Amino acid sequence: MSLNSSALLNEENPQGPKRNTERLERLELQTPSSFQDNPLQQLQLASHEVLEKAKKSGRSKCPRCSSSRMFYCYTCFVPVETVPPKEIPTVKLPLKIDIIKHPNETDGKSTAVHAKLLAPDDVTIYKYPCIPEYQEKRHEIALIFPGPSSISVKDIAFHLQKYTKKSGCGNDDDCCKEPFLKQAKIEPKEEEKNGNECISSNRSEGTRLKKIIFIDSTWNQTNKIITDERLQGLLQIELKTRKTCFWRHQKGKPDTYLSTIEAIYYFLVDYHQEILKENYKGQYDNLLFFFSFMHTLIKNAKCCAGKV
Repeated sequence: MSLNSSALLNEENPQGPKRNTERLERLELQTPSSFQDNPLQQLQLASHEVLEKAKKSGRSKCPRCSSSRMFYCYTCFVPVETVPPKEIPTVKLPLKIDIIKHPNETDGKSTAVHAKLLAPDDVTIYKYPCIPEYQEKRHEIALIFPGPSSISVKDIAFHLQKYTKKSGCGNDDDCCKEPFLKQAKIEPKEEEKNGNECISSNRSEGTRLKKIIFIDSTWNQTNKIITDERLQGLLQIELKTRKTCFWRHQKGKPDTYLSTIEAIYYFLVDYHQEILKENYKGQYDNLLFFFSFMHTLIKNAKCCAGKV
């Protein structure tokens, strides 16, 4: 969904590897507020040289549909002929992502295609109303959408427990009321270590998020999708407040409404830190590869036109 946007200039680093290391260390030590104030300043991005060359060449053909496009084809989800695929970074994600695109969302204005281009093995885009049935897998799927029942990323595992299907249990709610760690206390002492390891493993597997759903539309278009019966009952997640840098920010809406690619990026950063419990070292930064380059182009164009 056109939720929010953020931009970063891809500045060259004249001080070499030492400077890169220092930048990475600062990223790890950043507080949420400092990251929010300048979210793209510390991004570890692949070189934009290929896009610079394509910009100079102008529009080019899509290798599949032959349409004239700039940088990539937003219909076929592939780079144009002047942008070799091998020079575009690919990002491996820790879970699968489904993007549900509103039929009235303009293809060429959507940032959802960025996710498909940069993480092709893990991202699928559906045009509403042609979307999958999610109910049978709701114990491992969540939907990014703010609301009264939405939870934070750090609480995902706890809340997914009530959806987890357990053998030999007639009532899912009753099964999930007893925390796994509490059950470990009834294990015999001599088996306590093995019991805890087994229970911890079961808990991790049973509450593991495998797919996340994003809605790609303007906020005014979301109601039709979010009320679809196929999305009812799914765990809803609300992202931390961050300011967008999207150049097509929706008029009259707060600057905390992110573009789709920004929402995906920020969710993954939070998921990596809060759920995977790992230090974030730029693993998903290249999801903003196209976004940051286009943001810079537009910002420079506005400066030249005296609009900034």
